[in-house]
Amino acid sequence: MNNKSSCNPVEPMRATDIRILVAQLCTVLCMLAVPHVQAADAPQWMRAVASVPLPAHDEKTDAILLYSEKTVKVQSLDKIKTRVRVVYKILRPSGRDYGVAAVSFNAHTKISGLRGWCIPAQGKDYEVKDKDAVEVALLKIEGSELISDVKDKLLQIPAPDPGNIVGYEYEEDEQPMVLQNIWMFQREIPGRELHYSLQLPAGWEYKASWINYSEIKPTQIGNNQWEWVVSDAKAIRKEEEMPPIEGVAGQMIVSFFPQGGASANGFTSWQEMGNWYRNLTNGRRDASPEIAQQVASITASAKTPLEKMKALAQFVQHDIRYVAIELGIGGWQPHSASDVFVHRYGDCKDKATLLSSMLSRVGVESFYVVINSERGSVTPDVPANVGGFNHVVLAIQLPANVSEPSLVATIQHPRLGPLLYFDPTNELTPFGEIGGYLQANYGLLVTSEGGELVELPRQPSEMNSIHRTGKLTLDGMGTLSGEVSETRVGDRAWTERWRLRTVNKSADRIKPIEDLLAGSLSLFSISKASIDNLNRTDQPFGFHYTFEARNYAKNAGGLLLVRPRVLGVKTSAILETKEPRKFAIEFEGPSRDTDSFEIAIPAGYVVDDVPPPVNAEYSFASYHAKTEVNGNLIHYSRTLEVKELSVPVARADELKKFYRIIAGDERNTVVLKSGTR
Repeated sequence: MNNKSSCNPVEPMRATDIRILVAQLCTVLCMLAVPHVQAADAPQWMRAVASVPLPAHDEKTDAILLYSEKTVKVQSLDKIKTRVRVVYKILRPSGRDYGVAAVSFNAHTKISGLRGWCIPAQGKDYEVKDKDAVEVALLKIEGSELISDVKDKLLQIPAPDPGNIVGYEYEEDEQPMVLQNIWMFQREIPGRELHYSLQLPAGWEYKASWINYSEIKPTQIGNNQWEWVVSDAKAIRKEEEMPPIEGVAGQMIVSFFPQGGASANGFTSWQEMGNWYRNLTNGRRDASPEIAQQVASITASAKTPLEKMKALAQFVQHDIRYVAIELGIGGWQPHSASDVFVHRYGDCKDKATLLSSMLSRVGVESFYVVINSERGSVTPDVPANVGGFNHVVLAIQLPANVSEPSLVATIQHPRLGPLLYFDPTNELTPFGEIGGYLQANYGLLVTSEGGELVELPRQPSEMNSIHRTGKLTLDGMGTLSGEVSETRVGDRAWTERWRLRTVNKSADRIKPIEDLLAGSLSLFSISKASIDNLNRTDQPFGFHYTFEARNYAKNAGGLLLVRPRVLGVKTSAILETKEPRKFAIEFEGPSRDTDSFEIAIPAGYVVDDVPPPVNAEYSFASYHAKTEVNGNLIHYSRTLEVKELSVPVARADELKKFYRIIAGDERNTVVLKSGTR
């Protein structure tokens, strides 16, 4: 099992990024006793690659994966034995993290024989053994609590210094939840020689599916035994706003089938995976008398089915605390609705289960949707597998008489009719909408007929926006002052509400405003500030503030240079790099932001020059800005609309040009001259 469906979408933990976990836990290792290091020759499989030529790499490469070996032996339906061997050459001081062997396990997995070695550039080899390892629990996810049986076994290998070679091995005995194994062989450093071996019982068969990599045919190395070898796997250098690593890394998904066909914990299609998940959740949504009573109480004053649905959704969003309890199969199987209701806490699948149960009491049917909170992790090209998912939401079947413009997260299913997607874990997104992380994302819709990979709706750009207006005055000394109001909806509102959710002091609540002004102004002070609808998520979020900025207008030989774009930075420098872009650029979601600033010029000055209008229109985004003069007023307005969710790397130069156009407009100035000159 490679992932668990219990994510908090606020800060999803990426299971594939072991180096981040290692960095977080390095202080733990420093506090523990120094491992017992002894001189001992490294094994032959390490020595065989110690002096091999390194694959192509650049000066930023921290380490090279010289050799890896994953040997999987399927012994029965409920037992798989795996041996792992890994060898790195450390190239830079920042590569020392690869000197920590980090192996995850749970109640259904046993790790044994963990040993590590270092072959230094000079001197004798070092060895550390299983008894020197420490076990640690996963760290708490921000904004939640985590009770989990998932732990990591950490072994610090001595002297992981540049020029040295480190390696380790271990064995894993697993009671598999599903008969499937994922080999993710491509990572952020180059890989020279990578092996995957499979041994199956007599009569068993397998299916191997390759993702983000050209298929490599196996070599049969024995009776019902095969081996795949990948050579010179290129490094995946992380880029800002790139797709998730699961969406770009080379990997092979291997499914196992016993003699006679697929078993209850095996599948070859999304439909079969849906049946597997439906079996896990059977009976979990049954409503207890207490749930029925609570539903009646919550919906007593509701006059329409939609009002009832909104009231129940709000209860689960706000009254059920997010706590991830992942014990054994509980990483995928939700607790019963009655347990979640009684204890008033649960994770994403628990909250979805309770809401589904409560909706059924008012005659509304709903379905689980298993999904990944990072769009791009699962696509239609990916075969059915459990490793790609980390979250659960609901698809709510809207009654025939329910229709409202606010229900924008709705699609028309060919068999089930209108389905409204909703995330009960996201307490700051109103009913009827979904966050950008779910839009145009693919999830497994689970119904009585099995599973179906579906694309979630993409909301209109105006549903995620900032509308900013300002009425300002400039004096002859160059000081700008006035009032600004902002209205935010969608993820733009969610971001600020989340940021302020634990802030209690009034003085601290203006920190987002201070950060905004600091990004555009050098010398400023805020004299008044207020917030609208902080806790009313069904209403737009708002900021109102009054400020003064000294030396805003710059004196140039008797002229005053005034930037009409007062606040807000919309350009980006993510493509201003020396290295060519390798991956697509991902936007958070469709958006439409507008600015409108009115600046009264000081007495005795007239406008001498204004910048030309700016119009940039691309399929992925558009930007329109203009500066106009009416009497003593300068009026600046602009609109930035993001229309697509991704820009392919082939169009990265167009996006770079687009951002440069915005940057140029944001630097433009209006020239004022004295009216007496």
